[in-house]
Amino acid sequence: MPIDFHAERNRMSYAGRDVSPDWAEAIRALVDPEGLDVADIGCGGGLYAAEWTRLGAATVVGVDFSAEMLGAARERHRGLAGLRFVQGDAGATGLPAASVDVVFSRALIHHLDDRDACFREARRILRPQGLVILQNRTPEDVGLPGAPDHLRGYYFERCPRLRTVEDARRPRSEAIVSGLRKAGFGDVRSRSVWETRQVHSGFAALAADLRARTGRSILHALSDAELVDLIGFIGTRLLREGPVTERDRWTLWWGRAEPEAAAPAA
Repeated sequence: MPIDFHAERNRMSYAGRDVSPDWAEAIRALVDPEGLDVADIGCGGGLYAAEWTRLGAATVVGVDFSAEMLGAARERHRGLAGLRFVQGDAGATGLPAASVDVVFSRALIHHLDDRDACFREARRILRPQGLVILQNRTPEDVGLPGAPDHLRGYYFERCPRLRTVEDARRPRSEAIVSGLRKAGFGDVRSRSVWETRQVHSGFAALAADLRARTGRSILHALSDAELVDLIGFIGTRLLREGPVTERDRWTLWWGRAEPEAAAPAA
């Protein structure tokens, strides 16, 4: 069954790890965050919202529809200057129009029934020439084979039906580009990036993280017995001693909010 983002048992699922420096490097290649106002839509546990402040953003507002996720975000990032969290929907954030310079969204759009509404809302809250940045996986990203540092490939090798689930929910790149242009974004581009998700102290730590399904919504489609089997399978592919570095390939899309077309003269 899908992850319940509103359940108390899942409140820390997206709040308990640190953001890798390679993510910051990828973002700095697109924009200098210094002094900017940023909205992180679908912020979950607030990891990336907090990281935007550390990159120099003047203000960051994290928006999420889950009160549980926002509670975890506020607990972990309490006292971080310029950062606040509000409850809202990706298609109706409640934020003022033309109020931010950057709209960022990571690992959100594959959960949405109406991506176009999300894109229109991003355009609405952005200032003219503001930047939208989306981070998600395409079917090509998730289809990469498993490797000791790319564990997701092992998910689909052992549980082929998970690939069907992923293919059904993951966005095609051309659809995202088209949707952003339709919403009023220009100069839309994309690129692939690798992000280190986490470095585990060893297989036991990785196994515990997998059992908790931490930050891995796809694993909620498995029964407990299937998950135990998957963890054992991954264990046969890894060295049982030493750290385990877990990396994922993502796609970034970005574009500029084009000025609204002037109304024709009467």
